[in-house]
Amino acid sequence: MGFGPLDPLLADPTVSELMVNGPEVWIERAGRLERLALRLAPTELQRLVERVVGPAGVRVDRASPLADVRLPDGSRANVVLPPVAPDGPCITIRRFTLPAARVVDFTDAATARRLEVAVQQRANVVVAGGTATGKTTFLNALARAIPHDERIVTVEDVAELRLDHPHVVRLETRRPNADGVGDVPVRTLVRNALRMRPDRIVVGEVRGGEVLDMAQAMNSGHRGSMSTCHANSPRDVLRRLEAMAVLGEPSTVPAFAREQVVGAVGLVVQLVRDGDGRRRVADVVDATALR
Repeated sequence: MGFGPLDPLLADPTVSELMVNGPEVWIERAGRLERLALRLAPTELQRLVERVVGPAGVRVDRASPLADVRLPDGSRANVVLPPVAPDGPCITIRRFTLPAARVVDFTDAATARRLEVAVQQRANVVVAGGTATGKTTFLNALARAIPHDERIVTVEDVAELRLDHPHVVRLETRRPNADGVGDVPVRTLVRNALRMRPDRIVVGEVRGGEVLDMAQAMNSGHRGSMSTCHANSPRDVLRRLEAMAVLGEPSTVPAFAREQVVGAVGLVVQLVRDGDGRRRVADVVDATALR
């Protein structure tokens, strides 16, 4: 039952991420990585892989060595098997629990108030940052400023957002089955969300051609929408969004993609993680200054 030697770690609310690198086990706690003395035998690793992917009905073997699944508690798990992982199976589990953070936990009171007012006034916001800088947690906190008389549709690769709002419709992607059919990507969900009478659309993270659909939605009556993006600086955000739009839809003229993205984004919030593990707002930039 459960995940064997990993159960105590998954029950620990201070553990935000758990990483199995072959026999080694690492965790992230309070923004810092820790290597544990625990080591897993090959048989334990095999059982653990089966316990992770089995309930989701996902196939993972040497012929199909990569898998993304959601655990029963909502946590996100990624599995990589040999030969892609030559040192043994790798399992990465990002915990489901989002801390009940506030915007002011990431920045000073004046900046927090500025951001909350911008959301209330329906600015389109992109939260940017590197891996594990708290983008999803911050987006969750920022969405608290959305008035309660509005309807929100969220689109995520794996449903992680838990918006403190009375009217939220959550959409989640679906992977293809073992026969390669049934795939429902983010882009399809964004397009469908436009037909669901949303006041705002919140995309957990934009990674591909859905950027263009999201930008067109922001430019055509769905102001106040929000998303996150991997980027190292506010200026890098617009370049990355333009590139994703073109790569996701090769027939798109770059100048058109640039026009759509530039016209859509209102504010860019850049997050960073300090050496002590603290996640904070490093910059808030009006996108007009980046054009």
